[in-house]
Amino acid sequence: MPNYGVPPVALARGEGSAVWDVDGRRYLDFIGGIAVSSLGHAHPALVEAVSRQVATLAHTSNLFLHEPEVLLAERLGGLLGAPARVFLANSGTEANEAALKLAIKYGKANGRSYFVAAEMGFHGRTLGALSLTGKPSIRDQFGPFPIDVRFVPYGDADALKNAVTGDCAAVFLEPTQGEAGVVPPPDGYLRAAREICSATGALLVADEIQSAIGRTGHWFAHQADGVLPDLLTLAKGLGGGMPIGACVGIGAAGTIFDKGDHGSTFGGNPVSCAAALAVLDTIEREDLLAHVRAVGQELRDGIAAIRHPLLKGVRGRGLWLAAVLTADRSARVQAAAQEAGFLVNALQPDAVRLAPPLVVTSTEVRSFVDALPGILEAAND
Repeated sequence: MPNYGVPPVALARGEGSAVWDVDGRRYLDFIGGIAVSSLGHAHPALVEAVSRQVATLAHTSNLFLHEPEVLLAERLGGLLGAPARVFLANSGTEANEAALKLAIKYGKANGRSYFVAAEMGFHGRTLGALSLTGKPSIRDQFGPFPIDVRFVPYGDADALKNAVTGDCAAVFLEPTQGEAGVVPPPDGYLRAAREICSATGALLVADEIQSAIGRTGHWFAHQADGVLPDLLTLAKGLGGGMPIGACVGIGAAGTIFDKGDHGSTFGGNPVSCAAALAVLDTIEREDLLAHVRAVGQELRDGIAAIRHPLLKGVRGRGLWLAAVLTADRSARVQAAAQEAGFLVNALQPDAVRLAPPLVVTSTEVRSFVDALPGILEAAND
């Protein structure tokens, strides 16, 4: 189907932070599968875990239990440092669908009728998640939607406070807006959101599909702000390239579902769970959180030091950044970067997303920073 257009590169293989196309040309991958390839490509720990599990038990359905899913759920709760229950799915949008169903059930049980989300927020493309997505360009043509969602400007705590009353079931927020252009919240915004939800009884749902599992230098981005949501959704980097999503209910929110309320045939697949455990083990063993903070700062500082008429600045956290442009030329920057041997993502007309693997090296970051002025010059012609 034509929904993806014609992708510009056909990739054949990868190793570490590098990929090769079908013609044998090498690129440094600064997209990381849209913040998915946490350990890069063909990481030995991921290869070993997936190979071992697929040779042992590849699928069970949700009718039976298997060890990797139990270990993964326990591990996620431990990383949160809070009592939690986990529903395992296949993707980010499915994790958000589960969170939405939990919030709907909570709302009906407590006489709450509407939801609040952020303008330009992105939560997925299935109809429930799309209902919460504040991007008119991808949302409007598929309405009307089954739930009442009220959108507020991201980062405006006063607008959020005015929108959330005792009739609000849940607030869905990204700790940093991803598809909007890697837009971090103002200082104190997530703490204010937590206080507003606690005061009104609305659930706070943190969509960390892109931002979690070390991407910002923390296990979960909300941890940097010292808050704890009621529901947390995960995917992308959790599986390191294998499809997996998770909806984590913290405290009482983890007990809203009853038997039969939700399900997934492939959710919690043993191979994907084994991959996720390998990702978490490797991040911990190799101290990749500290590495992400250090190398991410190097990448950010390197971009910020460049003086070019097309470059306005850089924003984001860890290894999840956007180079912000002074003109709507991100597609040209993407094409010029590809020509120079780097894969980046024209996320918004004036923003280029950078989300390299968490294992990207300082040398690789420096090579991109050194090449960026020439890339910008080529895109500015």
